[in-house]
Amino acid sequence: MIFAAGLGTRLSPLTDTMPKALVPVGGEPLLGHVLRKFRKAGLRDVVINVHPFPEQMEAWLAENRLPGMRIRLSYEREAPLETGGGIRHAAPLLAGCGKVLVHNVDILSNLDLRRFCADADPDALATLVVSARETSRYLLFDDGMRLVGWTDLRTGEVRSPFPTLDPAACRRYAFSGIHLLDERILALMEPWPDRFSIIDFYLSAAADHVIRGYVPEDLRLLDVGKPAALADAENFLVSL
Repeated sequence: MIFAAGLGTRLSPLTDTMPKALVPVGGEPLLGHVLRKFRKAGLRDVVINVHPFPEQMEAWLAENRLPGMRIRLSYEREAPLETGGGIRHAAPLLAGCGKVLVHNVDILSNLDLRRFCADADPDALATLVVSARETSRYLLFDDGMRLVGWTDLRTGEVRSPFPTLDPAACRRYAFSGIHLLDERILALMEPWPDRFSIIDFYLSAAADHVIRGYVPEDLRLLDVGKPAALADAENFLVSL
């Protein structure tokens, strides 16, 4: 599944007239880069959530068919449903898949998706690609890389389903926007509202389910949702 329903307000004015997924980088829309990465990894059945300018997404996909890939759209018509709500809304399209690889459309990286899927904990409810990059908000893991909490260094806020958690004793990593979900997650999301964050869901589910962090070797990643990064994206792609 590709998350592409965001408004992309940070990339305005480009996103005033097009969806973020179709913002060009190196002569190809962001969506094209992610789809080609999926195809290289052997992923053939793709769901893309959409909200702004859905007709542009439909037209681009019709004109840029990738042989052997089945692509379906999950329409979030009234408003974006956030990351968790987007998965919940797409459940009818995802049911029966076993595992779901989720990838933000504005993330470029050198991650080997095939190896990630092979290395991910097969029994975990979800496995999250994380890294030691510098940021203000981190996921917290125990020594076995099981998710136990979240923290915002700017405010000192700590959230965890474990009341006695000591953040200083945890491993601290930044989320990449790439994760592998077990299909069991769809049933667990049913009681949740239409709109919610996947991180909020993970922090709740971590009390009773194993959610792992995965730290790839030599990960290079660029979040192109930020204007400053967009200017560097072409050079980043060339260097991969």
